[in-house]
Amino acid sequence: MAVLLTKDTKVIVQGFTGKIGTFHAEDMIRYGTKVVGGVTPSKGGQMHLDLPVFNTVRGAVEETGAEASIVFVPPPFAADSIMEAADAGIKFCVCITDGIPAQDMMRVKRYMRRYRQEDKMRLFGPNCAGMISPGHGFMGIMPTNIYEQGRIGIVARSGTLSYEAASQMLEKGIGVSTSIGIGGDPINGSSFKDCLELFEADPETDAVVMIGEIGGPQEAEAARWAQKNMSKPVAAYIAGASAPKGKRMGHAGAIVSTEGESAAEKIEIMKECGIHVVPHPSAFGEVVEEMIGAKQAA
Repeated sequence: MAVLLTKDTKVIVQGFTGKIGTFHAEDMIRYGTKVVGGVTPSKGGQMHLDLPVFNTVRGAVEETGAEASIVFVPPPFAADSIMEAADAGIKFCVCITDGIPAQDMMRVKRYMRRYRQEDKMRLFGPNCAGMISPGHGFMGIMPTNIYEQGRIGIVARSGTLSYEAASQMLEKGIGVSTSIGIGGDPINGSSFKDCLELFEADPETDAVVMIGEIGGPQEAEAARWAQKNMSKPVAAYIAGASAPKGKRMGHAGAIVSTEGESAAEKIEIMKECGIHVVPHPSAFGEVVEEMIGAKQAA
């Protein structure tokens, strides 16, 4: 079973007729994702990639029964697009857009608090690689050829490092149940802990790879939650070991600003919580192989 995204999940593309939206929508359709249409304001009623275009997300949901949305909307308008998806009843949304102002994302977070927990849309991103459930479908920009269907979950702030982990696992014949990008911005939707909860509840995920980096408390919070609540082993890599305090490394959220946010401190917390630490990016495959081997032996 895939986490959230399955063969039957009906997906719409926001920013459907734009250059970037078109390119990745074609890739998603070729893979087998059940794309049922898209949204571009003022272009409703047209056909694009042989699929209907709608002016609003609500109109798309009413006509197609869409459950999921992927956002390829420019940064100045992306926050409004996310809130529109939440308001239209979309169950989960992947926002690929990079460069959304932090104040806009604060507005999104406040807006989504108005919904009851059972009605609240799950948001992944922004500034993420998306989500793939090999053999089912994908919503994002990742290279699908490196993902083989299997029983290991991946959750990452870095798209590039998630690709590296999947590629190394592929070489060792280890497949992926679902890979989720949560994005590297300071304010994002779903956290590492949120995704670990999904993988823990999935009967066809046996173990999880968590890929974090310096800055913010999410990795430490997830490790402490996993120690108390997860029955499945977790391996983790923390990028940015050489970053000096106060220096941003890559992602906007990768700034060490307070105690507990450096790579060294996060790694120490991981070890204390029983997480299998990946020492360097070339060791993903090796550590995962050892981790699942130890689980099977137990």
